[in-house]
Amino acid sequence: MRDAAAGERGRSGERCFSDERGLSTVEVVILAPVMILFILVLVAFGQLVDGRGAIDGAARDAARAGSIQKDQGTAMAEARKAAKADLEDVCSGPVHVVQKSAGFQPDTLFTVEVSCEVRGLEMLGLDIPTTLEASFSSPLDPYRRSA
Repeated sequence: MRDAAAGERGRSGERCFSDERGLSTVEVVILAPVMILFILVLVAFGQLVDGRGAIDGAARDAARAGSIQKDQGTAMAEARKAAKADLEDVCSGPVHVVQKSAGFQPDTLFTVEVSCEVRGLEMLGLDIPTTLEASFSSPLDPYRRSA
């Protein structure tokens, strides 16, 4: 008499266990969506990290662009222009640039804060607004543009 636990021999001579048939298909059906979701989460958080670096760089560029201007109005206009140029592919909404330093006197710092809503978790279908912000200070250039 044959032992059922030992399995049966198939046509090609190898043993096949009737209890385990289709198990790999079930594993693939269960694990494939989990793996795809995991990869999408990694990509989404990668975009957030990339956005963080872009916001920091935009704040630095905005502060520097503003610090070399002759007056406060021009400085803010140039700071906004620099930040928007840096963040046009990163932000999903408008770019906000706010001056955090008081005044625009020589031998002071020109400080701006840049913020925007970055893409990231939207690609997963999660409507979680992710607003990143960064600030940077640059000394007002003593040899600023005069005209």
